[in-house]
Amino acid sequence: MIRAVLFDLDGTLADTAPDMARTVNVMRERRSLEPVALQLVRPHVSNGARGMIGAAFGLTPEDAGFGALREEFLEIYAGMLCVESCLFPEMPELLEAIERRPLAWGVVTNKFERFARPVMAGLGLGERAAVIVGGDTCERAKPFPDPLLHAARELALPPSNVLYVGDDVRDIQAARAAGMPVLAAGYGYLGSGPGPHHWGADAVVDSPAGIARYAGL
Repeated sequence: MIRAVLFDLDGTLADTAPDMARTVNVMRERRSLEPVALQLVRPHVSNGARGMIGAAFGLTPEDAGFGALREEFLEIYAGMLCVESCLFPEMPELLEAIERRPLAWGVVTNKFERFARPVMAGLGLGERAAVIVGGDTCERAKPFPDPLLHAARELALPPSNVLYVGDDVRDIQAARAAGMPVLAAGYGYLGSGPGPHHWGADAVVDSPAGIARYAGL
């Protein structure tokens, strides 16, 4: 029986790509480079600063100068966390349906907690979420199960009663390791590797309404 729902943040609960793209374009403007299109960097948002720097500058963590770019990205992003970010269509209705049951819901993301909490507040959800777990809340982030298990403990629920929804293969890997039922958000960012039907989720949903149907809301 599902007694709570946990969401990944970027690409599952909310469309945060515009503010992430805005950040790398500020960096490119500083270097007199043309801006990159949102659609170019959008698939890489789930990989955070590493993914955005890779998409916008073609650099990996092994390249010289990557560390400085990452710190610059985080500094700029901290000032524009929730300018254009918004909930995905149908997500407000899903959250209302969850709360009417009533079930608990929360967020488990690899975005650092110091960024995740202001984003949630900017979306008007900071006080509604029963738990918010960031990528630095636990010693190990997803794909390790630690953040999901931490959230389940905070909710005082067995992992088997907590549904997790994410748009990256690491989300499914973490949920499987934690013993949680898991859905792949096929409407999310998804990355550039094999598609969500290859990730081993219990189901792939194409919208938040699909989450509601799966959970029987």
